[in-house]
Amino acid sequence: MISSKITSKAQTTVPRSVRAALKLDVGDTIVYAIEADHVVMTKATAVTVESPTASFDEWSSENDRRAYANL
Repeated sequence: MISSKITSKAQTTVPRSVRAALKLDVGDTIVYAIEADHVVMTKATAVTVESPTASFDEWSSENDRRAYANL
């Protein structure tokens, strides 16, 4: 069993062996799932965010893409 303590600010250090098992690096995000009487911690996966205008056909011309490219 691997453990770490929680500080007075509710922070903890993820132990090296856990970081290695999850392939965590600086800047990575971790997510928690509460399942009954325990918590599962995993490395968050990158989510691809589609352009908010992708579903609007009226904004699909080349002129529109150029006009909104730098917003």
